[in-house]
Amino acid sequence: MTRGHGAPPPTVPGRRRTRRGAAALALAVALLGGGLAACGKAAQVRDGEPGQAVARDGNAIGLLLPGSTDRWEKYDRPLLEKRIDELCPECTVRSASAQQEVTIQRQQIDAMITQGVRVLVLSAVDGRSVASSVEKARDAGIDVVAYDRLAEGPISGYVSFDGEEVGRLQARALLDALGDEAPDSRIVMMNGDPADPNSGWFKEGALSVLDGRVQIAKSYDTIEWRPTNAHLNTAGAIAALGADGIDGVYAANDGLASGAIAALKSARIHPLPPVTGQDAELAAIQRIVAGEQYMTVYKPFREEADAAARMAVALARGQTLDGIAASTVTSGDDSGGPGTRTHGIPAVLLTPVPVTAGTIRDTVVADGLHTVDEICTPEYASACEKAGLTDTE
Repeated sequence: MTRGHGAPPPTVPGRRRTRRGAAALALAVALLGGGLAACGKAAQVRDGEPGQAVARDGNAIGLLLPGSTDRWEKYDRPLLEKRIDELCPECTVRSASAQQEVTIQRQQIDAMITQGVRVLVLSAVDGRSVASSVEKARDAGIDVVAYDRLAEGPISGYVSFDGEEVGRLQARALLDALGDEAPDSRIVMMNGDPADPNSGWFKEGALSVLDGRVQIAKSYDTIEWRPTNAHLNTAGAIAALGADGIDGVYAANDGLASGAIAALKSARIHPLPPVTGQDAELAAIQRIVAGEQYMTVYKPFREEADAAARMAVALARGQTLDGIAASTVTSGDDSGGPGTRTHGIPAVLLTPVPVTAGTIRDTVVADGLHTVDEICTPEYASACEKAGLTDTE
C-alpha cells in the first residue's frame, strides 16, 4: 500500500464531554481500582502513589482506545496486540477502552503511568483534552504514539490515514453519483465531532473537491460522532429544505451515514439520495449492497496496527522511528499550554481506499475484513446476487 503524504491536519477546537452517569464512572473506578486488563504475558509493573517515582517496565506497552465499538474491539485491539506480540514476544500489552469519555481516558493514562508502562499507544477521545495527560506521560519517561487520531502534547509518533484524502475520496464519489446534475444539486454535509482533529481533516479534503461544484445547503458538526445526532440533524435538514430538497449527503463515517439514512427513510424519501461513509463497517457494506448507501472508505486496519506496533516496540527498545515513519505532522497550537504546538512528529499516513457496490469483493472481501457469508445474510441474498457476491471464491 502506498503511503500518503498529505498536509498535517488542522488544529480543531476541542470540547469538554459530559459524563454519562453512574455506569461510566463505575467503569473508571473498576479500571483504576482493579487494574487495567493485561493481555498476553503478565506485566511486571510496580504501582506507586501519584507524584512518586515509578520504575518503568521496558516491556510494558499500554493501549488506550476511545470506545468499544465493533471497529475497535473486532479489528484494532486484537490486531495491535497480536502484532506487538509477534515483534516483541517479551512485551506485555495492557489495554483499556474509555467508552468515549474524556475523564475516563485521562484516568486510564494516569493508571498506566502509575503502573510503569514504557510506551502508550493512544487513540484519543478528544485530542486537545488529553494534552496535559500526554505531557504528564512524557515527564514520566513514557513515549506516546498517537493512533488513528492525532492527540496534542509531546507525541513521539503518529499513525493514521491521510485524512484529507479520505474527504476527497468521499467528495469525488458523491460527485460521481450526482453526475451531470451536480452543479444544481443541494447536499447536506454531516461532518464529524469537532473535538476530533480528524474531523477537520476530512472536512477540509471534502470541501477542496465540493466547493463550487455543488450547492452545500446545510452543514453540521456531529457531536461525539453519534448516529442519533446525525439522525436529528438530517431530520432538521429535511424540515428546512423539503423532502425533495436533498440530492446527496456527505456523511463523514458509516455511523453518521446510518443516522442520516434512517432519517431519510423515516421521511419516506425514495429513491434515497447518494450517501457517503467511512470505515467499511459490515452494516455499511450491507447498506451499499442494498443500494441505501452509495460508498464507504476502507482503511486497512491491519496496516495501521502494524505501523503502530512497530513504532511502539521501537520506542520501547530505545530506537528511533527513522526507518518506520516517512512523514511528519504538527499538532497543537501556540497558546503555551499543554497542547503547545509540537512540530516534526514522525508519522505514517496510509492511503485509504474507496468502496462501492462494484468493488466490495476486490477490497474488503479480498483483504479478509468481511466474508461473503457475513455480508450476504438471507436479508441481503437477492441484493448480493445482483452485486455478484453470491459465491465464496
